[in-house]
Amino acid sequence: MSKINRKQDALNYHSMGRPGKIAVVPTKPYNSQRDLSLAYSPGVAEPCLAIAENSEDAYKYTAKGNLVAVISNGTAVLGLGDIGAQAGKPVMEGKGLLFKIFADIDVFDIELDTKNVDEFVNIVKALEPTFGGINLEDIKAPECFEIERRLKAEMKIPVMHDDQHGTAIISGAALINSCELQNKNIADVKIVVNGAGAAAISCTGMYISVGAKKENIIMLDSKGVIRADRDNLDATKAEWATNLDIYTLEDAVKGSDVFIGLSKADVLTPEMLNTMAPNPIVLAMANPNPEISYESAVATREDIIMGTGRSDYPNQVNNVLGFPYIFRGALDVRATAINEEMKIAAVHAIANLAKQNVPEEVNQAYNTNNLRFGKDYVIPKPTDPRLITEVSIAVAKAAIDSGVARKHIEDWDAYKEELRKRLGKDDRIMRNMIDKAKSNPKRVVFAEADNYKTLRAAQIVKEEGIAIPILLGNKEKINGLIKEYGFEIGSVDIIDPQEEKDTERYEKFANHLYTKRQRRGVTKGEASKLITNRNYFAASMVEFGEADTLISGLTRNYASTIKPALQVIGAKEGSRLAGMYMMLTEKGPLFLGDTTVNTDPTAQELAEIAVLLETAVKRFNIKPRLAMLSYSNFGSNEGTTATKVREAVKILHKDYPHIIVDGDLQANFALNKELLETNFPFSTLNGEAANTLIFPSLESGNIAYKLLQEVGNAEAVGPILLGMNKPIHVLQMDSSVREIVNMVTIAVVEAQYCNSSNS
Repeated sequence: MSKINRKQDALNYHSMGRPGKIAVVPTKPYNSQRDLSLAYSPGVAEPCLAIAENSEDAYKYTAKGNLVAVISNGTAVLGLGDIGAQAGKPVMEGKGLLFKIFADIDVFDIELDTKNVDEFVNIVKALEPTFGGINLEDIKAPECFEIERRLKAEMKIPVMHDDQHGTAIISGAALINSCELQNKNIADVKIVVNGAGAAAISCTGMYISVGAKKENIIMLDSKGVIRADRDNLDATKAEWATNLDIYTLEDAVKGSDVFIGLSKADVLTPEMLNTMAPNPIVLAMANPNPEISYESAVATREDIIMGTGRSDYPNQVNNVLGFPYIFRGALDVRATAINEEMKIAAVHAIANLAKQNVPEEVNQAYNTNNLRFGKDYVIPKPTDPRLITEVSIAVAKAAIDSGVARKHIEDWDAYKEELRKRLGKDDRIMRNMIDKAKSNPKRVVFAEADNYKTLRAAQIVKEEGIAIPILLGNKEKINGLIKEYGFEIGSVDIIDPQEEKDTERYEKFANHLYTKRQRRGVTKGEASKLITNRNYFAASMVEFGEADTLISGLTRNYASTIKPALQVIGAKEGSRLAGMYMMLTEKGPLFLGDTTVNTDPTAQELAEIAVLLETAVKRFNIKPRLAMLSYSNFGSNEGTTATKVREAVKILHKDYPHIIVDGDLQANFALNKELLETNFPFSTLNGEAANTLIFPSLESGNIAYKLLQEVGNAEAVGPILLGMNKPIHVLQMDSSVREIVNMVTIAVVEAQYCNSSNS
């Protein structure tokens, strides 16, 4: 893309629709006169009086506790310099956007048209009643040091200049992990810091806080090495002056272990890089172009760990890894400051997160496979959803331990759950299922193991202790994929059904299939041939107790995948089969059926499907509340479908009086308890909304779950096959790794239930 096109794209992005990037959104109802009288006059007087009596109540009755000011005077706007307060406003709005999307923190951006330190400080101090925290941004050195120092001393809310401390925190985490990977002791490494602005000064201080030694650090500015014998050296730089006989960057980097770039593009040459010590660490963070290009650096030194400020290369040192979550933790304990202990806690939380298994959604976001701790992954990616819990909790704990918190958190698990909910990550059900699966992991046959997604899922469930994988497929191909993608699956059984011919197990499986299907047109020879099919072989392993459950269907359609399981294992005696999806929505889980098996069930069959779902939902420790859906509400419309649904409800009320179920109902009434109670006070569902929806046909159920998935941003877990004699689960074609892991978890829990029922 040309520079002209990029420029116009950027201008279009900011101007299209409503200009700018942020807006104020009401958080309370405002549709009625009563709402407005509570929001403003006369109702607003009550919280005002409460706050006048107790100032801490501002956190209870106003947005103060979740509101941060992003404040700048535009004197050092990212890479643009002193362009003025108003010209810097797009950057401040952008910072507000990042606060919101990554940590659910609201922001007012404030641009101050002053370069006078006293005036700046006095204005910001006067804003303290409005905000829960102050994020200073793009203020030039040395004024930024004085402004932050005074505001921190004179205000009782968290204040942080992110240009200083954000870069320090993220690069500090990168340095810790890089030293570990390069087998260097941070206390011994020789560090060259090229740059002496706000970020460089703060970064260097942070490196010492996490273990580096001051005597091992050389700092340079635009004039060269900062030496003690230089004239007119200000106090900030004087702290880092050296007496060593070195003057230039070329001198400084010889034999050094670490280069920190916070200066300008292309100042570190390949020749200089070659003079660094073995296994060098280079964090070249000048934007948009680093002190040495990534391509040049890795071509010059194979033993290098290289990081930049850019997202198109590995190891991006990006402040967004830190500031949203630092403020989140500080706000949530009503901290009076962001102190050194809180910043160091953030450093270690970020560093430790890089060593954990990477969620597949992060791999997908960066179009890569199997990111793992190593030279090209020393710090987490900005899209990692775990940052909000890991960093915020670490910061909150440090605030409490260091005595700057005015609110103490007693239940850290509940706080972690609250953080997840802020970003729509309320996945308690699946985490509960994972914990249950881990308590007694079962053997899971992966019938399509010669596939990247399947192997990645197998690796995850083995590492997490969710299941014991058994891999079916071509051994050479499976081992090749394991090697290609660096999967660390460890010791697992790999079985190729084609190699099982003439074995005792093969004959046993074939004879069983022939016995079951000989009166359905299957000959002995055909049975022997079918067993070489992985889905037949996998089902046979489950049938004979060599595995507890199986997963398949990633590369084949549903019908062809379920057929072998039906022929080998079959349904429970007297039971119907049905498919159920669990939809994880912002309002909680919804269970939908039938979504995959029964095309146009009769009233009796609908009742049987309802019973299957009611039993299944109970296993999630949720009390099922069933709505039998239609286009009608209790006979308001006639037609074949509505009549069928009403008849199914009659059967359920008569034969299964313990089940909470009603219908026929339209979906909105089923899911809106106020709407249902107002219009149909007689309904057995009154009191709470339905959580289990039974659809009158497969097409309606299938359409509904896919609409919820795509438009409603709900996560689909399923299809969960109900009614089989043993736990068998068929994936939708091209399921994601996360979806496969979820299905394995459900399969293991179901296998636990089946084993306990049979014992």
